[in-house]
Amino acid sequence: MNPSHRSPARVAAIGVAMLALAIPAAAMGAHFSAWGPAALEPGVNSAQADGCPIESPDGLSLYIASTRPGAVGGASDPNDIWVAHRTSKDAPFAAPQHLPAPVNSAAADFCPTPLSGKRLYFVSARAVAGACGAGDIYRTRNNPASGWQTPVNLGCNASGAGPNFTGGEFSPSIVETDAGTLLFFSSTGLDGLDQDIYVSVMRADGTFAPATAVAELNTEYNDQMPNVSRDGREIVFSSDRPGGAGAFDVYTASRAAIGDAWSTATNLGSNVNTAAAETRPSLSGDGERLHFGRLGDIWVSGRDRIAGSGD
Repeated sequence: MNPSHRSPARVAAIGVAMLALAIPAAAMGAHFSAWGPAALEPGVNSAQADGCPIESPDGLSLYIASTRPGAVGGASDPNDIWVAHRTSKDAPFAAPQHLPAPVNSAAADFCPTPLSGKRLYFVSARAVAGACGAGDIYRTRNNPASGWQTPVNLGCNASGAGPNFTGGEFSPSIVETDAGTLLFFSSTGLDGLDQDIYVSVMRADGTFAPATAVAELNTEYNDQMPNVSRDGREIVFSSDRPGGAGAFDVYTASRAAIGDAWSTATNLGSNVNTAAAETRPSLSGDGERLHFGRLGDIWVSGRDRIAGSGD
C-alpha cells in the first residue's frame, strides 16, 4: 500500500505509542559514500503502523514495533515487538514474527535494540513494581534452553539506581568499547519538557548509572531516538529543530574518539528526509544501511564503504 494513502489515525498510532550526509571522513574508522535515496523495506511493512526498525549486529534480523494484529494485549495493545529474519545481508527479510510474552505485554512495547548473545534492550510502558515512569528501558535475553527471560527494568534515575526518568524513554543504543559500555537514549529527562539525548555508563556490577545529557547534541526542540554506530563515533537521531525538511528529520554527528564531544549535528538531506516525520533512525552493524520509520512504514537507505578506508 502506498503510504500516502494511509489514514491519519493509522499513521499517528505508532507515533503516540512510541510518544521517531556526508560524515566527516577523519571522524570515522571507515569512510563511506553519501546515503542513497531511501526506499520501502521489502516484505516487512503491513497495513498497520510499523516503526522503530533496527538490525541485529549480524544484519540477519530486523526488529520493529508494530500495531499489526497478534499483540499480547489484543486490540487494545498499543504495539508489540516483532522480528523478521533473512538468510544473508543481500536477501530480503521474511515476514516478521511476533515476539512472545514476557518480552511483549499488554502495554506499549517498542524501540527494540538487539545485541549479540541473544540479548535485547527495549522500552515498555508496562505497569510493574519498580517502574519509573511513562516508558522505561528494560533488558532481557533469549536463553536457548528456557526461552525469553523476564525483562529487567534498568532502574530509576531519581533514586540513583539507573537511567530511567519519570517521563518516557526512547531508543536505547548500546555501545560496547574497551573503555566501557555506554547506553544512549532520549527522554524528557529532568525538565519533563522536550526530548533530549542522554548517556549512561554501565557500572562494574552490570547496572547503569544515572544518565547525563549529551549537551552538544541537544536543542530547545525535540532531539530524540538516537542510535550510535558500533565503534561509538557516529550517531543518528530524529529532531524537529528548525531548518529541516518537515516534522522530524534525521540528523547525524560524529567524533574522532569515544571521549570526544560530538560534532555539530548535520541534517541528512533529501535522500532520506521529507516533509513527513522520519523517526527512530538506526545504523546497521557494518554502517552500510540506515533504517527508519516514516508514515507508518519501514524505510531503508544505503551507502557504500570506500575501499581501503578502515574497519
